[in-house]
This record gives sequence, structure tokens and C-alpha cells, in this order.
Amino acid sequence: MIFDTKTDLAAEINITENECGGIIFAELRVKYPEAVVPGPLTVNWKIPATDIYSTWSPSVRTGRSIDPDWWKKKTESRLVEWMPLHEIVSLSGHNRMCIAVSDAATPVSIATGLCEEDACLDCVVEFFTKPISPVTEYKAVIRLDMRDIAYEDSIRSAVRWWEESCGYKPAEVPESARMPMDSLWYSFHQNLIPDDIISECRRAKALGMDTVLIDDGWQTDDNGRGYSYCGDWRVAKSKIGDMRGLVDRIHAEGMKVILWFCVPYVGIHSDCYRRFSGMYLNGDSEPEIASVFDPRYAEVREYLTDIYADAVENWDLDGLKLDFIDSFTLTPKSIEYDLRRDIVSLEDAVDTLMSGIMTRLRAIKPDIMIEFRQTYIGPAIRGYGNMLRVGDCPADPLKNRSDIVNLRLTSGKTAVHSDMLMWNADSPVEIAALQLCSVLYGVPQISMRIDRLPSEHVEMLKFYLDFWRSHREILLDGDLYAKNPESEYSIVSARKDGTAIYTSYTDPVIDCGGLDKIIAVNSNSSDTLILRGASGKRYKTVNCLGKECGSGIVDSSLFEVKVPVAGMVFAE
Repeated sequence: MIFDTKTDLAAEINITENECGGIIFAELRVKYPEAVVPGPLTVNWKIPATDIYSTWSPSVRTGRSIDPDWWKKKTESRLVEWMPLHEIVSLSGHNRMCIAVSDAATPVSIATGLCEEDACLDCVVEFFTKPISPVTEYKAVIRLDMRDIAYEDSIRSAVRWWEESCGYKPAEVPESARMPMDSLWYSFHQNLIPDDIISECRRAKALGMDTVLIDDGWQTDDNGRGYSYCGDWRVAKSKIGDMRGLVDRIHAEGMKVILWFCVPYVGIHSDCYRRFSGMYLNGDSEPEIASVFDPRYAEVREYLTDIYADAVENWDLDGLKLDFIDSFTLTPKSIEYDLRRDIVSLEDAVDTLMSGIMTRLRAIKPDIMIEFRQTYIGPAIRGYGNMLRVGDCPADPLKNRSDIVNLRLTSGKTAVHSDMLMWNADSPVEIAALQLCSVLYGVPQISMRIDRLPSEHVEMLKFYLDFWRSHREILLDGDLYAKNPESEYSIVSARKDGTAIYTSYTDPVIDCGGLDKIIAVNSNSSDTLILRGASGKRYKTVNCLGKECGSGIVDSSLFEVKVPVAGMVFAE
């Protein structure tokens, strides 16, 4: 393989290539004559476009086609956005090239596109896509996995490489982060009333949820959404009043408490807004709009760290939902130079901020839960958060299922959570159940007012959460495979110790060969699944309420079985 490099600054650039078991490691070494903020540096190479069908990237959910080289498919990455990983996949779902970069904190982009002239894939890694601190030298490794293995396994291999060889140790995951949770965002929004919260917690606990997430609204008397009242983080007296008292009441119900904070935003109506004037990445904002803290100032970092530490200690919180960390980004209004700053690079400043926050919080509560939301889910930021949640997708099972798979493949043992589940309470119970079908391979977060649900919906929710809890080790810890990534995953499965749980989203054929026990969930539009290689096994089917619908013996190698929508078939 021939690598080519280019930069707009004077520099000595060397690439050393070595190969190990089908994986090519290209070590990039750059030296500058003096300390500089490096400009963009590109590394190019080509491979023959043989048996390639689609691209896979944590930042690309749809549109996974192979694009032309004049419109390359691009994966952009920095500390708080995505990760430097880009995969080329064959029609059969096998890896053709998995590109990963050792430095997961520096702003990097990876792009691939088909060259019309020679039917080769043009590949580009661009370093320093955003400014970093001045350097005199820089090193990174581009890892090219060329092995003919399942695309899922090549992605997991890259994640292990980051953890074991690149110094990115993920945060420890407490067991509580792996249990179903009740989120109050879609169900309550900002209308937070303590007695209603306690009633909701009591019902949620009975259904199998162990933690409640109190979201936006606790810090403001206003119910207009938006972030113009963020920044002070004082409890709204007209709503919660006594936060420690509320937390104690929730603990008495046997549930843990996670509290929401919007990390970067400072609202125009907050008392601290003027205090930090001139220390915002988007400048001092217009009325009714929030500004974004610039963490390159020590004063900003100290203020935020104290806020979260005091909240955890004084209110006995079990965790924090630290939102919008990816909003720490440079804008045209960002001040280029200020002597008051102690850190030059924004990426370094965010890393310092998060490191300081977690050091303080773990000293208070070692098993604290920290939720991050897409897009800040990469190997560098995983050292600080132990719950990674799908980005907002209200009532959208397609996005929830797709992004849970994306997160599971790239997150190692970090707990992956669904976006909060909601649906229209007037929906048929089978349609409502599809929301649960979509998130089986992550930790479910529920955000429905349980007291306002029809009794059938409550029964369905109880069945699915009971099923999830009883099969959690397979669903969360089993080997995850997701067929047809270019089609949003037609079948997803988790396998462990001879048992597999499949969910059919569009493909009705379940491959049961070599397995002792199979559970197949019907999440497609048909009432039929086809079991292949299950001859001789006994089976039973249940509907979305857990009620048995049929049973028998599989008597052929390709066996058609009736399974209600959102129902299941058990075969062993």
C-alpha cells in the first residue's frame, strides 16, 4: 500500500508501515521547525474496489452507499464528537477495510470515495481539522484492518485496540447503569411536581425500573423550554423546592436519582450570565438565547466543577445527566486570543474540564452514574461517562434500534441506553410494543406517564421489562450481530452460551443452526417468522402481553411459524 501526505506548513513527515495478521499499522510522525498550531495534514492511499458494497461509520446512520471521490463519504471526529473510525463493508456483511486512528481526541476526518478512472477506493485521513495547541511534533497510527471477518468483529477489534494499546481506558460501569430507567423528559417535560414524581417512581419501580432521571425544569420556574434560565443551577422553589427532600423520598421508594445539567449553556436570565461576559464561545448572546461557556478559562472550569460536586454531595444524587457537551465548539464569534486563558486548545480544555469533574465526583461517590448523549460517545470521552444514550428520537423506533446497534458496536462494556421511549397512548398495544422491540439490545429508558396508560399498555410494558431483565446478560453481554447495516439492520441478534435472541425487523428468516435455544422477536409488519435449522425443537409463541398463542414441534429445516406482531417465539 502506498501512502501519500500533504500539509500546508513546513514539516518533516514520515510514515512507517508494518503488517500483522491482516492489519496494517501506518505510523505517522511529523516534526515542525518550531512550535506551531498545525494546519491540516492529509494522508492518502488507494485500494481496489473489489467486493465493496457499503460504508459504516458511527456518525452515519442512513446513506451508507459508496460515494464518488468528488463527494466522499466522511466521518468527522474530535474529543466530544463521534470517533475516528470508518468501515468498508461487503455485500455479505464482511469487513473489507476498517480504518481507525489512534488519536481519538484530536480533530480528524476520514473519507472514502470511488475513483471513476480506475475503480479504486480513494481514502483520506485528514488531521487537525480544527485548531489544537501548538506542537513541535506529532505522532499517530492509522490502523487498517483488511481481514475477511464480520464487519461487527472488525469494529469491536478497533475498539479493543483503543482500550488496550492507545491508552483510552473506559470508565467503570456500576451495575445500576445497566438496569431500566424512568426518564421524566417526554412524560413530564418541565412540569415537575414532587408528589407526581413520587407516584410515578412507585409505578415505575413496580414495573422493573430502578432509577429515575429528573430532566430539564427543576432549575427554573419557567416552562417554556429553551435554555435561557440555565447557568445558576438553583432549585426552583415553585416546583421542587427541597431537592434533598425529594431525593430522600425517591430513595425511600427503592429508586436511584440522576439529575440533568446542561453543561455549556448560560442563559441570559441567569445571575451568572454577566459574571462570565467575554468567556463565551458564541459571544455574548441576544436576549432569550443561551451563550456557551469557553472552558479554556480556569474560572469557567472551576465554576462548573463546583456546581456538580456540590449537587452530588448536598443532594445525595446517584448520577448526573451531563448534556450538550458537544456544544463546546468554536464559532465565528469565538475570541481568538485572550491572556486570561490557561489552555490554548478547546479540545484540551474540555478534556481538562471533564477530568476535573470526574475526579471530584468519584471522590464523593465512586459508583456515580454519568450519562452522555450522542454525539459525545468516542473512546476518549468514554473515560468520563459510563452511560451512552441514543440521541433524541421521540417515538422513533427506527432510529432507536439503529443507533443502539451503532453504540453497542463501538462502546465496549460501557452501558448503552435507548433514547427515552414514548408513544401515543391511543396506539394499538402491538404498535406501542414495537418501541420496546427496538431497544432490546440496550438499556431501556421509559418516558411515559404510567398512570395515564391504558391497562393493556401497562401489561405490555411489564412483560417486556420482565423479559429484558431476565435475559439481560444475553442482550447486553452476548456477542452482538446486526445483519444488513446498509438497510438499518434487518435482523439483530445477541448470542451467549448456546442461546441466541433475535429480533426480526425486516427479514423474517431466523438462522437457528448450532444453537440450543432460540428466542425470536417479531418486530416486522408480518405475523410470520421462518426458523431455519431448528428441526426437532419444541416451540411456543406469545403475544406482546406474554400470553401464549401456540406451540408445537419444528418439523422441517425451513419452518414457518405464526408469531403476532411484537410477539415472540421460543424454541429449544
